[in-house]
Amino acid sequence: MKDRYILLGTAKGLIVYRKAAEGWTYHQELFLGIPVSFAISNPHNGDWWVSLDHRHWGPKIHYSNDHGKNWHEVDAPRYPAGTRIKDDIDATLRYVWIIEFGVEPGTMYLGTEPGGLFVSYDYGGHFSLQTALWEHPSRTEHWFGGGRNYAGIHSVVVDPANKDHYYVGVSCAGVFETKDGGNSWLVRNKGLRAEYLPDPYVEVGHDPHFVTISKSDNKVLWQQNHCGIFRSTDAGASWKDITDVQGRGKYGFTIGIDHQDPLKAWVVPATSDAMRIAIDRSLFLLYTSDGGNTWLELRDGLPQRNCFDIVLRHALDVSGRELVFGTSGGSLYVSENGGRVWESLNHHLPRVFSARFT
Repeated sequence: MKDRYILLGTAKGLIVYRKAAEGWTYHQELFLGIPVSFAISNPHNGDWWVSLDHRHWGPKIHYSNDHGKNWHEVDAPRYPAGTRIKDDIDATLRYVWIIEFGVEPGTMYLGTEPGGLFVSYDYGGHFSLQTALWEHPSRTEHWFGGGRNYAGIHSVVVDPANKDHYYVGVSCAGVFETKDGGNSWLVRNKGLRAEYLPDPYVEVGHDPHFVTISKSDNKVLWQQNHCGIFRSTDAGASWKDITDVQGRGKYGFTIGIDHQDPLKAWVVPATSDAMRIAIDRSLFLLYTSDGGNTWLELRDGLPQRNCFDIVLRHALDVSGRELVFGTSGGSLYVSENGGRVWESLNHHLPRVFSARFT
């Protein structure tokens, strides 16, 4: 049987769990002491990729083709000379939010702060800035930092049926779509709400916290937003607010979906933007099996007292009936039955930025 792993990007390195006969076990730690902002396995060849957030040296990109025994660094992308965030601020790479892979082998995307999308067609041999997005007329006036100094592309959403069709989620700006491989971009924020702005229904200025697409129905997209949970059934042309009627899911960072069933999704709610802690100091997930018409609380196996943990935007993953998430307080949980019962694997990890099955 193929070895299976969980890759955890944490504030103190890459931590790996391995699936064994007795269940998930702690396997190894790599890049010890260095923040790993994101870690993922390449679906085309199984290579592991990480983005490092060196406090002194800045962002770095590494990959391993032997499950972490050896690592190879690729040159981190550079903003072209003369590129400006605004007239008086040079654009330099500050953070790599996400690594995503294209439909065709060799293609990979990096979503970054200050809001640039980089693409490589040779697995990191060369990265280029997608200038049409960077030069979008909305960027200089209507993109702004959501928790960091500058706008960040944290979601790259690839249509599994079309190599030239993908979306990005930008905090703060919203969702943008390309149908021609990045040569042109459409704003896809109709139906979203930005309650923190004077006009909540502006075209650009929204804060999707994480955006994802159904692999079984590429017209269905989901997002956990700063202002609720939203779903699209028309390929992003419009969004519907599907937040639970009690409003428990109005604020949170992450969303995971069932790629075999476009009606199923899980979120981990938090109290509010001003108070980023677990609701009522109890950790739970909200689950829908009907496209957000109804939501069920999943609490079995999770702490229900004195818990302050939240789950960051990349720290939840779904693989069939298996789910995994890591928390801001360093706890790790897995479920083998769609989230109905949870097993704790660790309560003493560093802050978890990302969690991904291989």
